Amino acid sequence: MMLTAADALARLSEGNRRFVANKTVQTGFSNTARRIELVDSQEPFAIVLGCSDSRVPAELVFDQGFGDLFVIRVAGNIVAPSQVGSVEFAASRFGTPLVVVMGHSQCGAVVATLEELQGRATTASKNLRSIVDRVRPSVEPLLVNRATDDNGALVREAVRANVRASVNHLRHGSELLERLIIEERLVVVGAEYSLETGMVDFFDHMKR
Repeated sequence: MMLTAADALARLSEGNRRFVANKTVQTGFSNTARRIELVDSQEPFAIVLGCSDSRVPAELVFDQGFGDLFVIRVAGNIVAPSQVGSVEFAASRFGTPLVVVMGHSQCGAVVATLEELQGRATTASKNLRSIVDRVRPSVEPLLVNRATDDNGALVREAVRANVRASVNHLRHGSELLERLIIEERLVVVGAEYSLETGMVDFFDHMKR
């Protein structure tokens, strides 16, 4: 039986607490019985749209195993048509009730975007630029009339602004997802993973 969005979020939070406390229950991913059980079907209880950063593997961070999470990873946890389509697929096909957009501290895509906006670097590759261009609208306003030169604080604010932009895009940029949200069959939340502590902060709450 599929969990509710609130139950799914609680399960992720509890898994992350185990991860931080070094008390994980997932001992490995070579579970043959579970793999065979999932051959014909799957029922992931949460969708995680996260960054491709090698230090932020969702299954480990949330102490989950085979078949638990539908994970979409892309640099900067941006939302482009392929990511929207992937979320739509899981939400409509499997009835997964929760989407978590998870950014992380010191995100390289966010830092690269800030460096370009500040004139400290340029992005030559058109493919890399497509990522920077999707991050730019959410972080550019943070540079307007900024009174402090604290770059660390700027990066922290930008990471969260970028997550919020992706959350907003999923909530309002897809007719299918918007309908599921209105029907109370889907909730989209934002979160940030701390590279320093291992903790996930669900800072964008379960609002519709």
